[in-house]
Amino acid sequence: MRPFYLLLVSVLMAGALHATSSIIVDNQTGRILEGAGANQKLPIASLTKLALAMVALDWSQLKGGNLEQTAVVPEVAITTTGGINPLGLQAGDELTLRDLIFACLLASDNVAAVTLADHLGRVLPNATGLDPAGNTVAHMNALARQLGMRGTLFLNPHGLDTPDGQARPRSTAADLARLTRYAYSKSGLSFYVAQSTRDIHVHRGGASLGLQLNNTNKLLGTDGIDGVKTGRTSRAGDCIILTSERTPEVKREGDTVFTTPRRIIVVLLGGTNREQEGLALVQRGWALYGAWAAKGREAKASNSL
Repeated sequence: MRPFYLLLVSVLMAGALHATSSIIVDNQTGRILEGAGANQKLPIASLTKLALAMVALDWSQLKGGNLEQTAVVPEVAITTTGGINPLGLQAGDELTLRDLIFACLLASDNVAAVTLADHLGRVLPNATGLDPAGNTVAHMNALARQLGMRGTLFLNPHGLDTPDGQARPRSTAADLARLTRYAYSKSGLSFYVAQSTRDIHVHRGGASLGLQLNNTNKLLGTDGIDGVKTGRTSRAGDCIILTSERTPEVKREGDTVFTTPRRIIVVLLGGTNREQEGLALVQRGWALYGAWAAKGREAKASNSL
């Protein structure tokens, strides 16, 4: 594999990115540093799992839900995910909710996503009597409405393409930046997505099986990148959400010290190479951030999320 700085050079030499939609945002203020088709409604593949994870983490933090409780892989998790089962989970397997979140965010496992949604849907309020996974998806949509994600509609917990003739799930680069800012305002999510690997345990037939998850985000550790999520389907193309952090800016005025956190969010949808294009956007984002900061970090409602 070529070093990522060579990947960046190859993208810059090509002269243009191939993504359908992208956005670069300052996490602290929501200032949009650059956007291209950022409000275009598109399929987002497994970026969907970020909303699922936030429903789980909010339930844990706000309602006292225990992430160490175990969930059982239901048969529906095997039959509705198109045979895409990289962890080899089987119906009847038991995992903690915490391990399921790791499996969703790092390995992007669809069976884990349905299992997590099925379990959450049994403990979350369900006024309309939806099936468990459908109830969780309803809560994902409620979170989207709460965050002003007006271009977003979740139809499943994993982001797989729906069959032709059926409604299609969708979101926008701007909406996903809103979701990411929300996620980083909470404790917990940033730890999950920053892990390059994670050991989890699957209980099957009285035995405990150890599995190592590998993060699908190959850009972790490059240019301050410490999250967030990758996605890919035939309909969505390459998709990625990235966050990159730099040392906070510290200024002293007399006896007062001002500290400004520095983190940018990049969302890319409909790409052809999420690593090349994503890294190029991060590099461009920091250049734009520097120019914006030098002018005093102006942030108006008209140019902010």
